[in-house]
Amino acid sequence: MRLIDVALTNLRRRKGRMALLVLGLALGAGTVVGLMAITATLKHDIGTKLDQFGANILVVPRSSNLTLSYGGLTVGAAAYDIGELSMADVERIRSIENAANLSAVAPKLLGAVRLRGQTVLMAGVVFEQELKLKPWWTLEQGRIPTAPDEALVGSRLAQLLGLSAGSRAEVFGEPLRVVGVLAGNGSQDDDILFVDLPSAQHLLERPNAVSLVEVAALCNACPIERIIEEIGQALPQAQVTALRQAVTLRMETVRQLERFALAVSLVVVVIGGLVVLTTMLGAVTERRQEIGLFRALGFRRQHVFQVVLSEVVLISLLGGGLGWLLGMVAAVGLTPQIAGVMAPVSWDPLLALVGIGGALMIGVGAGFYPALQATRLDPTIALRSL
Repeated sequence: MRLIDVALTNLRRRKGRMALLVLGLALGAGTVVGLMAITATLKHDIGTKLDQFGANILVVPRSSNLTLSYGGLTVGAAAYDIGELSMADVERIRSIENAANLSAVAPKLLGAVRLRGQTVLMAGVVFEQELKLKPWWTLEQGRIPTAPDEALVGSRLAQLLGLSAGSRAEVFGEPLRVVGVLAGNGSQDDDILFVDLPSAQHLLERPNAVSLVEVAALCNACPIERIIEEIGQALPQAQVTALRQAVTLRMETVRQLERFALAVSLVVVVIGGLVVLTTMLGAVTERRQEIGLFRALGFRRQHVFQVVLSEVVLISLLGGGLGWLLGMVAAVGLTPQIAGVMAPVSWDPLLALVGIGGALMIGVGAGFYPALQATRLDPTIALRSL
């Protein structure tokens, strides 16, 4: 008779104890797998939302004469004469290897202009990209500009100059019509006059010029440092900087989720190990006579050890497989309810390996001592109790 046959026979004879151990390991493995699946889904969802919520990379010309600030970029005084990028550079950014991970590439041309007797900052933008970059923009009045002679103004600037949707003004002697007023959002956008980029290039007499480029990179699938490196290689004349506040916020959120899942998983692993340990110790104590009989029939210590450990391995494999299935089903069902995330849960094969492998390590680790205790039973004492 093979040792594995002895282990299988014993498991069939003690179905209740086997079911208890399988259930305990399944709950432990299922909790770990479920938490990992939910955490992975949350990480992806939060990372995507944070990446899309504004720029996280800033591309500016190399310059040392910087005094005024816009979006992390410091520029020269009223003339903003700091050297420029071009529209060709914008196209080079869109052609990098990780271009698929760029959700928005928003070039801007900045300049100081006179509007109704006041010096204001004018920003030439591509409104389609700007709206992707700033999803928090809402309009207090009017609409987004669509024509070259139309403009959008920030709320504070509109209040200061008495502008509203439909107001008319002149910039460098050319007519400009305000078609929209941004709702106040507490940022520097409240003080800016926004026009179409080609219009700003024309008014400032800087054809094809760009002052800076704000980039929103989706970096769940790639490190943001790699995208910065690729942009730097494409634009050696530019300074490429990660906006650390956005990147740090995302990474810290992800780390907190990971730490929470790890802490809960460790608690579950310890509980699962204790269940296996106490149950197998009880089983060894109950089977003293059986083990004594085996020893009397010629079983060596290592044979007894292998029989007990084989039982634990079989139970662990079954519990791990069942736990993986339960954990994934729970993650799919609970993620929308608990986390409020509608993103689909990925059935990652790695989680199956984690569930089964984790249950196996817990079972074998907790079953090693009971198996060792079984080998130390004195067969004469065990047989004397028959």
